[in-house]
Amino acid sequence: VQLQAYGGGLVQAGGSLKLSCAASGRTFGSLAMGWFRQAPGKEREFVTAINWSGGSTYYADSVKGRFTISRGYVQNTVFLQMNSLKPEDTAVYFCASVDGSTCPATPKFYNSWGQGTQVTVSS
Repeated sequence: VQLQAYGGGLVQAGGSLKLSCAASGRTFGSLAMGWFRQAPGKEREFVTAINWSGGSTYYADSVKGRFTISRGYVQNTVFLQMNSLKPEDTAVYFCASVDGSTCPATPKFYNSWGQGTQVTVSS
């Protein structure tokens, strides 16, 4: 499966951004999808994930209540709505997919990755 993430940009603290990840190449509905982020000098970290049906979602504690993941089946796209952004949310955001019913929080379990989109939050 090929993934393409887009929608990043520069926003002031307290603002919002919506990221999108478009999937192609295989049946989107059978994939769990995740978002990860990586700040300079830091390891890639889990942000959120959603299962194949959209019925289960998971969030890192640092983004709970501020970020929302969803999926649009018609467009084969997964979205990440980010509200109340903080400077510490600044990172390159990656979408990823994994076969099966689980939504792992560890990057190594994901099969495919998008190219990443930069999110910068100014204070």
